[in-house]
Amino acid sequence: MGMLYLIGIAFAAVGWLVQMQLKRKFELYSKMTLLNKMSGKEIAERMLKENGIYDVKVVSVAGQLTDHYNPTNKTVNLSNDVYHGRSAAAAAVAAHEVGHAVQHATAYAMLGFRSAIVPIVNVAGTAMPWILMAGVFLLSRFPAFLLVAIIAQAIITLFTLVTLPVEFDASTRALTWMQSNGIVVSQEYDAARDALKWAAMTYIVAALAAVSQLIYLIARYSGSRR
Repeated sequence: MGMLYLIGIAFAAVGWLVQMQLKRKFELYSKMTLLNKMSGKEIAERMLKENGIYDVKVVSVAGQLTDHYNPTNKTVNLSNDVYHGRSAAAAAVAAHEVGHAVQHATAYAMLGFRSAIVPIVNVAGTAMPWILMAGVFLLSRFPAFLLVAIIAQAIITLFTLVTLPVEFDASTRALTWMQSNGIVVSQEYDAARDALKWAAMTYIVAALAAVSQLIYLIARYSGSRR
């Protein structure tokens, strides 16, 4: 199981570097004030309205890069910097989160599927560390124990892969809406697109890490059967 931990550490390091770059980009584009002076809150509310969505609230939450859409209580949660910000970065994040609300309102299939598997993913994610620790002691006596780890990791991997089209689609909706409605000018659009690109990179790294760990477990199991 040592190799599995090494894979995890390697991708954690890559993920940290991507996260640092994302924060750097956000700080850079937070200094690019929108020509229209709209705040993240105002952009989010306008995008909701223009998509015919009236039952979703835009609220402010603490923290940095804590922005998310909650389909359970139908809220677009924006960090303080995005909620009050009037920058290209704030516009990109606010519109992206509303993109998820639009997905929810239009019954976007991949979002529905991701939401449906969240409970089982939570169970697999909670159990996986314990499974790996137990595997250190039990693997030599019970090679089939790897199957349990493979099943749990496959569930986690599926979630990370399904997350990719959900996030890409939300960003596409956000950028298309901002450009077609004149929310951003050319330079602001390029900044928003770049910010969302780096946000997407965090999900790509997570997916690659999950796939790599799954492949390793499968290869280890195949080897134990020879």
